[in-house]
Amino acid sequence: MRLDEDTIAAISTAMSPSGIGIVRISGSDAVSIAEQIYHSPNRNKKLSGQLSHTIHYGWIKDGDDFVDEVLLMLMRGPHTYTGEDTVEINCHGGILSVKKVLETVINHGARPAEPGEFTKRAFLRGRIDLSQAEAVMDVISAKNDYALKNSLGQLKGSVLEKIKDIRGAILYEDAYIESALDDPEHINIDGYGCKLKNIVDEQIKKIDKLLSTAGEGKMIQEGIKTVIVGKPNVGKSSLLNLLAGEEKAIVTDVAGTTRDILEETINLQGISLKMLDTAGIREASDKVEQIGVERAKKHAKDADLILYVIDANVVLDDNDRDIMELICDKKSIVLLNKSDLDCVVEKEDIESILKVPILSVSAKKGLGIEELENTIKDLFFNGEISFNDEVYITNERHKKSLQDARKSLELVEESIRLNMPEDFFTIDLVNACESLGEITGESVGEDLVNEIFSKFCTGK
Repeated sequence: MRLDEDTIAAISTAMSPSGIGIVRISGSDAVSIAEQIYHSPNRNKKLSGQLSHTIHYGWIKDGDDFVDEVLLMLMRGPHTYTGEDTVEINCHGGILSVKKVLETVINHGARPAEPGEFTKRAFLRGRIDLSQAEAVMDVISAKNDYALKNSLGQLKGSVLEKIKDIRGAILYEDAYIESALDDPEHINIDGYGCKLKNIVDEQIKKIDKLLSTAGEGKMIQEGIKTVIVGKPNVGKSSLLNLLAGEEKAIVTDVAGTTRDILEETINLQGISLKMLDTAGIREASDKVEQIGVERAKKHAKDADLILYVIDANVVLDDNDRDIMELICDKKSIVLLNKSDLDCVVEKEDIESILKVPILSVSAKKGLGIEELENTIKDLFFNGEISFNDEVYITNERHKKSLQDARKSLELVEESIRLNMPEDFFTIDLVNACESLGEITGESVGEDLVNEIFSKFCTGK
């Protein structure tokens, strides 16, 4: 893939009023461009003569015009983010001042960076692999503590190490067979299929372990799609407001107040819930309410988790039984709301129909919420999420490549079972390596690389 040699520049901080804004310059001319516009209080000080990884106080000037007072960080390649000479100008964080600094840099020889171009250069120069590059954006977009920890682990190379281990074992076997086919007089591979099968079985197990984390990994990264269902006026909106910590939904004593879907992302003990409050499910004559009920049922079918809210002070009826039938095959938690009052609904009334956790709560008084948080964690992550040696696959592209690699290894096992010639083994071994190489970037085309980095923000 082509590595651009020109020097690029972009604003690397958010475009909003702030204490500091950063303009990043990277490329072979980064230092010389910065030297043209940087002016030190010490007139004899030349930027090009300074040591790498040092910070310098001064001013940015465009000709005779002062642009801003700055701290300039000088970093020489290869020990930089991109592997190239890099200069970062720390200026005042006003939107206009940061733009003026960038304009001055571009006027003196740099070109505007494309989205993700700094990280793309780091990848093309071998500073990071493709899975680490993708983890950069995951760190930036992380919505909860677990997503951040997992993304930081991938940024440090957790996925890379797992893939290198599997890919290395497959490459070794492919190379051994190829050598034997080229030099059959000195390398005998008669009966080699039995040994190879054991090795392939071991790699399939490793792939399966990674794939088994993909469901949880997606929920860690994107959040658990959680739909609140129940009859009208049972406290669904009150529950949403309690979990959100603010009044997101209108709450009244009038049944059927919620007509449409309300969405809110909520963080519980480091886990994100994409929460949807729905219209109360009942037989409705009002056309608008009917539409709301149908939408509620549709979202319930697509949910990762159902929170079924029941008013514990009202006897169960046919509407409750319809709801139970709707959610019987879903991961669900039943919440007996208003449990601080006199209850007429007991857990035993529901246990005979739904085999799911049943909790007593009070959305009005905030009772039972900690137990709800722990129950959700038990349902999806067996009570805890460990990042000591566990890698969670959160990227759909990685999941697809692992699945493709597994299929290729299954074909190797099929060839062994059918006593096919050894050169048949190598075809699928190579395909498995190619699929795994797509994760790390060792076997991807320029179009895919460009597509991945086009989704990055411009200054990263």
